[in-house]
Order: sequence, then structure tokens, then C-alpha cells
Amino acid sequence: SACAVTVDPLTTSELTANAERNLVAVVADQEPVTGPIDIYDAMARALKYNLDYKVGMMEEALRIQEVDLARYDMLPTLVANTGYAGRSNFSGASSRSLLTNRESLEPSTSAERDIFSTDLTFSWDILDFGLSYVRAQQKADQALIAMERRRKVANRIIEEVRTAYWRAVSAERLLTQLETLEGSVQTAMDNSQRLSQNRVSSPLAALNYQRELIEIQSNIRQLQRELVVAKAQLAALMNLRPDTPFTLVTPDRGAAMPEVSYSSQDMMMTALRHRPELREVSYLQRINAQEMDAALLSALPSFRAFAGANYDSNDFLYNNSWLQYGAQASWNVLTLFRLPEHRRTVEAEENLLRQRELAMAMAVMTQVHVSRAQFEHRENELETAASQNAIQSRILDQVKGGYAAGTVSRQTLLREEMNTLVAEVQYDIAYAAAQNAYANLFASMGMDSFSPDVTGATDVETLSASLEHLWQGRAAASTL
Repeated sequence: SACAVTVDPLTTSELTANAERNLVAVVADQEPVTGPIDIYDAMARALKYNLDYKVGMMEEALRIQEVDLARYDMLPTLVANTGYAGRSNFSGASSRSLLTNRESLEPSTSAERDIFSTDLTFSWDILDFGLSYVRAQQKADQALIAMERRRKVANRIIEEVRTAYWRAVSAERLLTQLETLEGSVQTAMDNSQRLSQNRVSSPLAALNYQRELIEIQSNIRQLQRELVVAKAQLAALMNLRPDTPFTLVTPDRGAAMPEVSYSSQDMMMTALRHRPELREVSYLQRINAQEMDAALLSALPSFRAFAGANYDSNDFLYNNSWLQYGAQASWNVLTLFRLPEHRRTVEAEENLLRQRELAMAMAVMTQVHVSRAQFEHRENELETAASQNAIQSRILDQVKGGYAAGTVSRQTLLREEMNTLVAEVQYDIAYAAAQNAYANLFASMGMDSFSPDVTGATDVETLSASLEHLWQGRAAASTL
């Protein structure tokens, strides 16, 4: 039977069944998209349905379940045993005199051939209780570490959603215009080639014109490449299938960014209190300190008390049922020799965690400073992009008037239309970058982008309203 185990890969039908099951399950039990999605709906759907976030939630739930399970290790044991023993003949015995070396008794037996026995024993080891208590505390800290990792995943997802949302909004605004402009460029290209072939215009002028058109076409396709994947990225973050149709709420351009009036000192102190990475190191330090307690307990003598009820079917016994009780102490003296080395190991781990905490604290403070500077820089870029977009829009109006009056060429009109679309895209991208920098500002401080009790039980509309209230209140607040 040991040689019967062979390599058994999944069959094609099993792989197909798994693929079909996953295709359905990956988006199962989700609320359908019934209207345009705004930024808070997108964040709500990501927190409710994003699979990476669900993995973090399931890991946290597993660690909490392990804490509940570890509590049972502290309980006494209550063991029930039952058994049967039989033999083909009686287990008789005789005795020999030590003085005369003669058999003093004829063979006899005190046990039946078939015996049933049962017992119920209650026991409690004080040392095991102490060790189980320490391990349960460590499991509780591991559950808290899982919660901090879930917070980190959630903040990352919120950042990605905000960036993808504003890029997708820009795509919905501009992709149709880019496609129309690309068609106009292609038409102008065909006309220029036809005029050049018919000798209506000089070959050099036609080639220069075609070179400008190709540059415009290249810029259009570069912008399309940057925008066309934004909506698919947003759908993936919301856990929508790539072929799911949905529209976005497209806010008017010109919305002002929220002001950040927090002092740098307050931001750094907030980050040092709330960042998930620093909290995780603190929990690891507690776990390591508890490991020293476990080592000390392991070096102590063990004391076990027990009591039980017994029954034996052997009719030769005077009492077939009885109670037993007692206590037992034991001590593995060699554990004392391991204790100093164990202590040094725990101290080395503590030194490592402390240095890691300091290094992470410095990195966190640097991230807060950089995120604040980056937000200010993105605000300046947004202001510049808005001015450029406004000026380019007025230029296009002038060029359109000149083209209608016949004083401006088609080539100039196409160039300025392209410049206008580029300015609009750059403005939208700058706005998306500023929104991302704003979200990153709070993520760098470890401030949650969601309520701590976010679960899959809350519907999207309620969760979206909660997120809107949180972010608008955060924008209006002047202190942390």
C-alpha cells in the first residue's frame, strides 16, 4: 500500500471546472452597478469587494479564531478511556519459596480472560496553564498584527482607487475627443499625401506638414495609452469584471483641493502613534518579552494534580469500581542550563526589534515630510496646469475664429486642438496626482481611510455615505 501513492495531476475536466467556478465566484454576491459611480462609491466598492482586502480580513479573522482556540489550552483535561483485553487462556501464576526453592502454591489466576475497563480522569498541570496563558497572549498580539496589516492594505487600496478614479474620469472626458481628433489628423494626412502626389503643393512643404501631423498623431496615441487602462484599473480595484459597463460621475473642472493646515510636528506625532508598521513592531516586542516569560516557566518544576473514576469488569477484583486521586511533581533540571542562552537570544531579538523600530520611525517621519512637500508641489503643478489649460482654451477660441474667417490654416487648427487636449489631459492628470498626494498625506500618518468596523455586511450606499462624511470632515478639520 505504501507504493500505491503516485503523481496524480489535475485532469483537464477538473481544471475546467475550477476555472468555471472561479469565474463565477470572483464576482459573486456583489451589488450590481445601477448608476454613475462617484469617488466615494468607488472607495466603498473597493473596501467591500476588493479581494486583496478580503484576504486581509480573513487573515485577521483567522488570527482571532486562533486566540479563541488558545484559551481552551488553559483549561484542565478531562480524559475518558475505555478498553477491552482478551487472551486465549488464563494468565495464571504460581509462587516459589526463596528459602526451600520449592513451589509453594499451585498455579492460580486472579484475572478473567476477557476484561473490559474504563476510567474518567480529571487532571490539571499548573505549569501547562502558565505556558498556555503566555501563548494565548502571544496569539492575541498576532491577531492585532493581522489587523494592522489589514489597515495597511486598506490605505493602499484607497490611494490606488483615488488615483485610478481621477484618471478614469479624465479618460471618459477626453478619449472620445482624442479619437475624433485622431480621425481629423488621419484625414489631413491623406489629403496632404494626395495633394503632394498631384503636384498641387511642393513636396518639402507637404513632408513638413505630414511630419507635424505624425507628431500630433503620436502624442494622441501616447495620451490614449495613459488613459485607456485607467478605467480597467479602477474596475479591478472595485472587483468588477473587465467587461462590466459602468459610467463615472465627472465633476466640473476647477474644484479646489482641500487645505492642509496641520503643523509638521502634529503630523509626525500622529504618524508615530498610528502607522501600522510601527504598531506591528510594538506588538512583536510584546511577543518577544512574553517569550522570556515562557522560558522562565519552562524552567520551573511541573506540578500535576489528578482525580478520576475507574471501572474494571474483572470478577476476581474485590472492588470493580473505585476513585483515585493524587499529585505528581517533576522537574527537568537540564532546562536550567538552557535558560541563560534563551535569555541572550530574547535580548538579541529585542535589540533587533528596537533598532528596526528606530529605523522605521525615521523612515515614517521622512515619509510624512516628503508627502507634505509632495502635496504642496502637486498643488503648485495643478495651479500651473489650470492656468495653462485656461490660456490654451482661449487660444483655441481665437484660432477657431481665424479658421472660420479663412485667415488660419487647417494645420494650425489641428495643432491647437491637439495642444488643447494635451492641456486638458495634463490638467486632469495633475488633479489626479494632487488627489493621490492628498490621500498619501493621511496614509503616511497612518490615519485610516475608513471606519474600523468596515465589513462586508454594510451595503455600498451606506458605506459610501460614511466615507464621504469621513473625508469631508477631514478636509474641514484644522487639527488632528
